[in-house]
Amino acid sequence: MLTNRTEPANTSSLLRLPAKTNGQDQSSVRCHGVFQDVVLAVPSVLFVLYLAVHAKKNIEKLYNGRPYILISYYALLWLAASLNLAWCTLQAWQCSTRKEVAWNLLSLFTTSTMLCLEISLMSFLLQENYARGFEALPRTLIVSGIIVSVDLLLKAIYVFGFAIPLFIDSLGSTHRVKWGLLATHKLLLTAAYGFILFVHFSKWREKLPPRPAFYNYVIAMFVIYAVALFSCGLASFGAGFGIWLYSLTLLCYHSLYLPFLYLTFLPDFFQEEDLILDNAYYSEMRDAGFFDADWD
Repeated sequence: MLTNRTEPANTSSLLRLPAKTNGQDQSSVRCHGVFQDVVLAVPSVLFVLYLAVHAKKNIEKLYNGRPYILISYYALLWLAASLNLAWCTLQAWQCSTRKEVAWNLLSLFTTSTMLCLEISLMSFLLQENYARGFEALPRTLIVSGIIVSVDLLLKAIYVFGFAIPLFIDSLGSTHRVKWGLLATHKLLLTAAYGFILFVHFSKWREKLPPRPAFYNYVIAMFVIYAVALFSCGLASFGAGFGIWLYSLTLLCYHSLYLPFLYLTFLPDFFQEEDLILDNAYYSEMRDAGFFDADWD
């Protein structure tokens, strides 16, 4: 006769997956297929190769009179790309109980580094004068660092303190606390991008940079986080479609976000000084009302 009993808690159990389920290693029950691993890895590898090909030219420009903050920003981009490449190519770690701690740490630092880039660029978008955006980068990076540090600390407490599987797909399908936390995270980011869109279509739109590519970026990020928020809501009720949809948004984010961010923003950081002055003149002409007809 089978009886239910509660096993005593073990301090190491907070950092490990249950070893067996019906005589089978639980980590092998639901693991990513080869196709998903390839879709994640290929764009990440290509982007790192792209950065490597252009690294010499960009580094020469950075050390040729560029502010130190841009050097820091470029280093942060390389760190995010390297961590994301490791995250995309080491997906098998979350399928192994022996690698769970390493996978959680890799996921924690990868998502935090990418979030730091993302928040700093959101702050950059909200600067009233785009021509002075370079001067504001140190302050935006400091604010971003504080926000991301708090986010990292909270996630570390959830994962290692309360054993919430934020980064383990195979264990999170019916974990309502996990989906609630993820939904809160996506809600905040959706609201931030929604606010930028609201300002853009309001009477205060002249305070934002006059670059259509920026708003294509904001719209894309608003859509991806809104879909992720919707999928978290469905997944919290155990809907399989919601779990699949969230996995799709995660795949798109890790495979495409950094190239998208680089092509939208960072080429401006490596352009020549005369082009930077052109941006300043453009901003002054916009403030004077020369381009009002283009917005109408």
